[in-house]
Amino acid sequence: MLNPEQLELSSDGSKAELTLIPNIHGPIIDKEIADLLALPAFCNLYPHDDVIQNTIKKVNDLSGHDDGKKPLTVTIAQRKDAIISFEISEDKMQATMTLTAAYGGKGITLKDILQSLKAEKIKLGLSKKKIELSLKQFALLHPGEQCSHQIAHGRLAVNGTPATLERKVMLARERLLQPQEKGDGTVDMRDLGSVIMVKPGSALILKHPATSGVDGYNVCGSKLLAKAGKDVKLVAGDGSKFCDTNPNLLVGVVAGQPVETKQGMQVDDVLQIKDVNVGYGNVDFKGSVLVTGDICEGMVVKSSGDITVLGFVDSATLIAQGDITVSKGVIGRQLKGNALSTTLKAKGQISAQFVQYSNLEAQGDILVTKQLLHSHAKTEQKLTVCDANNRRGDLVGGIVEVKKGIKVRSIGATAGTKTEIICAMNIGELKQDVTQLIDSSKSMTIAINNIQGQLGKLPPKAQWQDDEMMVEQVKGMLEEKRRIISIKQEQDAELASVQQEISGYYSNYRIDVLKQLFPNVELRIGGAFTRTQREHGPCCITNNNQEIDFDYSIKKK
Repeated sequence: MLNPEQLELSSDGSKAELTLIPNIHGPIIDKEIADLLALPAFCNLYPHDDVIQNTIKKVNDLSGHDDGKKPLTVTIAQRKDAIISFEISEDKMQATMTLTAAYGGKGITLKDILQSLKAEKIKLGLSKKKIELSLKQFALLHPGEQCSHQIAHGRLAVNGTPATLERKVMLARERLLQPQEKGDGTVDMRDLGSVIMVKPGSALILKHPATSGVDGYNVCGSKLLAKAGKDVKLVAGDGSKFCDTNPNLLVGVVAGQPVETKQGMQVDDVLQIKDVNVGYGNVDFKGSVLVTGDICEGMVVKSSGDITVLGFVDSATLIAQGDITVSKGVIGRQLKGNALSTTLKAKGQISAQFVQYSNLEAQGDILVTKQLLHSHAKTEQKLTVCDANNRRGDLVGGIVEVKKGIKVRSIGATAGTKTEIICAMNIGELKQDVTQLIDSSKSMTIAINNIQGQLGKLPPKAQWQDDEMMVEQVKGMLEEKRRIISIKQEQDAELASVQQEISGYYSNYRIDVLKQLFPNVELRIGGAFTRTQREHGPCCITNNNQEIDFDYSIKKK
């Protein structure tokens, strides 16, 4: 058994020194030394376990030998101050502080923590509450125990929202989905209400400006720059102007029909005709055309705005710079060589209640509320074949080419009528756009750096600020730098938009069948192809790893 006298504090009180004579005190075991370190004077010191084990072995080896007569003094424990340590996440958005309790040494104060934070360059996002909580827990720790808390959080940049345009007036095509309500609460699908017209001063479209966003920061104080939302230019078309009291609002200047453009709205003069037939002649009008009756066989109607037909279109040709809206039906016939007798071309949207044996070509959406039969429909956007309540909408026969998605109540027929559906075919073009935008961005970055390098080589401003030619040259360089940066920001926003479109391409551009998909329907989505062999119920059809996939949980989407 070892005596307490064998263990003493060093002269500075920082260490516990054990003195033994192997021949007198040996052999010894772990417990004897542990009992000495448990004494009040030493219980809070940090034990050197490896030294203790080596000492036990050495004493026991020397015990009973001549060398065991000499005293052996070793330091087996010492005081240790409390420790403050930090772990900063790889992205520098979080900082965790760990406090380790002292072994009889100096503790930790708030001042110590603040000094350590400064040394570690942790500046922003600090939580006073978490630091105070850490100190409270630290006071209850036993020697060597630890407590950890995240005491700093960065703030992510919040990108700005893009500008949006909100129409304040209904368009002619929207009347198809809003038939008039009768007195008994039912609706009359044949009564689509009065023609949409506006008066001078009527609000047309409101721009909600893009926001610049909010910059963020990491815990080390570096700024995380927010991306400003993409701006949309609002342009006053013919017959419209900016409101005197609101520069983001377009209002009508004249009475007429409102027509949506790519960057705003215009108000067209309206040519109103009862029927377009041989007696009236073909129409080529600068403005919008309203036909209150029918457009008859063989006739051609062209318009620089919208074409609205309240009756039928029968084996005629309609070409519009805006929308084409047919309140009733578009009727055609199959000619020799599979040609079709009716053609509708619009730079905007095409809308009708039913269409048969006709060519439809639109840069905007195509909407058919009842039936699209044996026709060739091609659109840069989406195709919808169903009414507002999803109760009607049959696509039977013909060919449909859609750059984006399709929503339809049923496709094909029980007789197995061949129907071809082609959609979502331009992901390759989008990827090519990404490559071009990335290359352009790199080129502009080089140009900006070159200008910045030239500016950096200029002598001190005091040497050239009175030289008018030099001042103009510097101004020109700065202006060119701002111009390139502005273009680069617009292209970077476009790049992000295209990349986002690609990432969700096939999940967004799909075929939604709300009721039935019949046999003998050819489906081509991107590079995936199949021909249906049986009837399918409601489903969502997508390109999944270049294979056609049928998801029957469409109601959940």
